[in-house]
Amino acid sequence: MDVTPLTPEQRHTLVMGVRTLVVIVLLLVTYYQAPLDRPLTLTTGLLFAAALLLLTLALVVQVRGILASSTPLLRAIRTLAIGMPVLLVVFAATYVTIAGQQDGAFTETLNRTDGLYFTVTTFATVGYGDISPVTELARIVVTVQMVVGLIAVGVIAKLVLGAVQVARQRNSTARSTAEP
Repeated sequence: MDVTPLTPEQRHTLVMGVRTLVVIVLLLVTYYQAPLDRPLTLTTGLLFAAALLLLTLALVVQVRGILASSTPLLRAIRTLAIGMPVLLVVFAATYVTIAGQQDGAFTETLNRTDGLYFTVTTFATVGYGDISPVTELARIVVTVQMVVGLIAVGVIAKLVLGAVQVARQRNSTARSTAEP
């Protein structure tokens, strides 16, 4: 059997893909193992807000990295492949916490898989109707997720893809000026 060695670009792509997959698996393991039985206090709300702020800051750092990258499209794909699951897990953890602390917050009891399912159906705007927020707090958080989801799809995609275009133009210009 003749096996051709991978080019440096292919090896880089493979390594990035494996790293991305490992991060997503670790994220899900962490979600399923995290202590989500916190009482609903101001601290819980601040932790949720801090998680969203950290995601925003991480996006800024990633966009800067895309702009400076020699492989901007690969970096953008990795940013989206990790960023979206992180966003979904933050909301799922919040829903599980609310459901655990407020009886009747949702139309049915949420375990972690249900929280993730509800988050994805809300994000995808599918809304099967089997799980619905009932309490005011649950409805507020779901509304925040809807707005953040719209921003994520529109603005974040525009930022990331715009950064790819800028980086590609910059790389193209750098290559053409370096050639004799």
